[in-house]
Amino acid sequence: MKESVNPYDGEKLFQFKELNNSELEEKIKASHECFLDWKKTSYEERSKLMFKAAEELRNNKRKYAEIITKEMGKPISQSIAEVEKCAWACEYYAENAEGQLQDEMIKTDAETSFVKYQPLGVILAVMPWNYPFWQVFRFAAPNLMAGNVGILKHASNVMKSAEMIQEVFENAGFPKGCFQNLVLSSDKIKAVIENDLVMAVTLTGSKPAGLL
Repeated sequence: MKESVNPYDGEKLFQFKELNNSELEEKIKASHECFLDWKKTSYEERSKLMFKAAEELRNNKRKYAEIITKEMGKPISQSIAEVEKCAWACEYYAENAEGQLQDEMIKTDAETSFVKYQPLGVILAVMPWNYPFWQVFRFAAPNLMAGNVGILKHASNVMKSAEMIQEVFENAGFPKGCFQNLVLSSDKIKAVIENDLVMAVTLTGSKPAGLL
């Protein structure tokens, strides 16, 4: 079991059952199956959902901020500001991703050359505890707008924040499997990275995290 503990008074807040191997495999497969449809959606469709995610964050910022404060201890004013910044990120990529990902013509020796951006598939994010919402949304918003799907292994002491982030996207109407939180120990991440359906990894963390 994973536990969230209030760093201020040591109170045990939440418990989470770690995924077993078969459950983990099912979640990765579900992400991949979602990707096969999600990559075909238009920027307009993705943008509408991302704006709804921003709306979900703004309308419930106090609820989400209280989870941040309870799990990692920052003042509630800073937690609210963090949730608001996440909403801004969703709006920014909803407005700008299509333009940022357009084909780019370049000069080479060939008759015609260009850079083309295409979705990769299931992307794993390994994220730290200190900005439990922001560090995830700065990955998730552009990743989803690019046509990828995301799976998250968050720091063990902020698993409720991770659960709430998945809730944000689900409440906004994103397809099931588009963004999934994985309740895992760090020693299981190697197997996730080696899974053939996981196409890339983004990591923010300390040196020990990078050595896993």
